[in-house]
Order: sequence, then C-alpha cells, then structure tokens
Amino acid sequence: MPRGIAILGSTGSIGRNALRVIEALGPEYQVVALSAHRNVELLARQARQYKPRLVAVTDADSASRFRALAGDLDVGILTGAASLSDLVQSDEVDTVLTAVVGAAGLPSALAAARAGKRLAIANKEPLVMAGELLTQVAKEHGSTLLPVDSEHSAVFQAMRSGAAHEVQRILLTGSGGPFRGATLEELQDVTLEQALDHPTWNMGPKITIDSATMMNKALEVIEARWLFDVPVDRIEVLIHPESIVHSLVEFVDGSVVAQLGEPDMCLPIQYALTYPDRVCGIAKRLRLEEIGELHFERPSPETFRALPLAYEVGRVGGTAAVVFNAANEAAVERFLAGEIRFLQIMELVEHCLSKHKVRHTTCLDELLEADAWARREVKDKLFVRR
Repeated sequence: MPRGIAILGSTGSIGRNALRVIEALGPEYQVVALSAHRNVELLARQARQYKPRLVAVTDADSASRFRALAGDLDVGILTGAASLSDLVQSDEVDTVLTAVVGAAGLPSALAAARAGKRLAIANKEPLVMAGELLTQVAKEHGSTLLPVDSEHSAVFQAMRSGAAHEVQRILLTGSGGPFRGATLEELQDVTLEQALDHPTWNMGPKITIDSATMMNKALEVIEARWLFDVPVDRIEVLIHPESIVHSLVEFVDGSVVAQLGEPDMCLPIQYALTYPDRVCGIAKRLRLEEIGELHFERPSPETFRALPLAYEVGRVGGTAAVVFNAANEAAVERFLAGEIRFLQIMELVEHCLSKHKVRHTTCLDELLEADAWARREVKDKLFVRR
C-alpha cells in the first residue's frame, strides 16, 4: 500500500521541498492532504498538481478564495483553526509532516500522535512547548516521532550507532547566522535587511531572524532534550559556518559519530518520510574534496543570550519553555514589523521569563494559557514604553 502523507504548511519552504521529495520518490508515497494558512493561490496550484483528497485552509477568511480557485477539483475542504487536527486523523493519512510555523502547529501534532500516526516534525514549537506531553501521548498511542530539522535528523541518524544509555553528549551545530563573531556593541544598530541575510540557508523570515539571534539553536536544545531523552546539560552547541556537519553524537567510549551532507533540506525530509529505509533521492551529493576545510567554534553566550537562557529554561521545565518560545515569537513579529530594535527581541524574552510564575503541567489548556500570557506581556511591555 502507498504511504499516505499529509503536509501541514505545504506552501512554506519545508512543504514545497517535501512535495518535490515525494514526487521524486514515486507512487509508493502519495500526497493525500495539504494545508495552508493564507497562501491559497499556491495551495490551489499544489492541489491541482498533486491531487490530495483533503485540503485545510486555517484562515477562515481565505477559504472562500480557495474555493473560487479550486472549486472544480474533487477535494474535501476543511477550514478554520481546528481543521488541521481533523485532517491528520483521516484514515487515509499514514504520515503527518508538520511544518506550521509557531505555536499554531501544536494541537494538530498532538492530534496526530493520539491517532497513532507517524509524525515528522519540522517545526520546533510542539516539542519546545509540550515536549513532555507530546512524547507521552506518542508513547501511549504508538505514534513514531521523526525529526525533520536538519540538526535533529543528524542526531537521530547518528544515535543508531549505539544504545541511548551509551550517549555521552549531543553536539548540535549551527552556521552562526549573519552575525557570527559579532559583539553586542556591533549588534546595536542591526537592520532588518541585515538580519534576514542568512549566509547558508534559504528560510522563512521568522526562522531566519531566530538564526540571527541564535534562538533557533536555543529552541533546538530544548527540542533535543525531549526527542532524545537527554538532560540539557549533556547537549552542546557548536558554530560550524560551512553547514556540512549537521550534528554529532559522542558515545561513552569516546567515539563521535556525525552526519554530513550538503545544506539541503530535501535529505532530512526524505529520511523522515522513508524511515527506516534509505532510498535514492534528489538531495545534492556531498563532495568533501571540493570543500577542503571544516571549522568549528563555540558561540558567545554574552552576545547570543538565547543560548544560556535555553539551559535555564530546560532545567526549570514546566511552562518556562512555553513562555520562552511565545515571547520570542511575539517579539520577532514586532521586529519584522519595524517596531523594535534587534536586541530588544531578547530583552522582551528575558522580561517575560523574569515575570512568569512557572507551572509544571502537561495540560494543553494550561500550556496554551502560558503561551497567550507571554504574548500579552510583550504587547503590554511595548505599550508601556510608548
């Protein structure tokens, strides 16, 4: 039987690459469901090309536009915020690839896990916000969690070289973003254009800003803690500007196993979709002789405050990670809108963490309540400043 795949966020970078990967894999892998928020023009073109049985448009106001564009297609159309959770429970869906940016992807990830689906996670937020809850639900319902993030996919692959109890530490690599080696003083007057100018990866604006602040690595530390059941103090971050070594695992005997490849998201996407098998694919092949040298360095915790904060959040647990993520999302939105300076992003995150009273809970409503509180706190803080 073909593997039926649902792509949540099919119009984004990950979603578009996933469709390319599935098309190249052949008839054993079929697109059965797609979703988008507002980009219904691209979603309609995707629906015509890949002929899914279900489509979800999470922005209710955009749904009528999608119907006008694709009303002649034989496809079920779901609308509204809850449509993703309904979509992933379809009997035709075997694998859910979730690439919805931000906290919006959490309810549908939990719904997929409860339905026992294979859940390929490309966005960090479900595990950052609700790592304990999501891993618990997946275990109880026989759902397999598969990382799509290049760093976590690399760790996942490297860890197949030994047992979980044999892991000494995990080394997550990162390009360092556009401000590698910069000091705090040099970041005082960073422009939006500079922050969006990533040297290696072509990503959406929110993720690109997270790379510039190194919040992406901070969130990855927390994500890895839940994916691999390793305390945060055994997870380290290394700057690796070539983006060839995607991450490494050190075992108790001193062996270090790394996964290498070109900075091409098609490879980790394909591995998640075909796991546990490896098949020929469209990812660019690595030629080490053309690269010549690989470099590694430690990031500055003084310049990139997100990193030391991530370890504090990881040790505290509970709703601290929810606030950490939500405050960052809200602050990045303000920066992208030109309302705050670059360094104010982390100032707002630290402010919210300092004011938040942490609760230790696996209740989804309480987690979402903490998320909403952090977003309001960012808004209120900026309103007071004005």
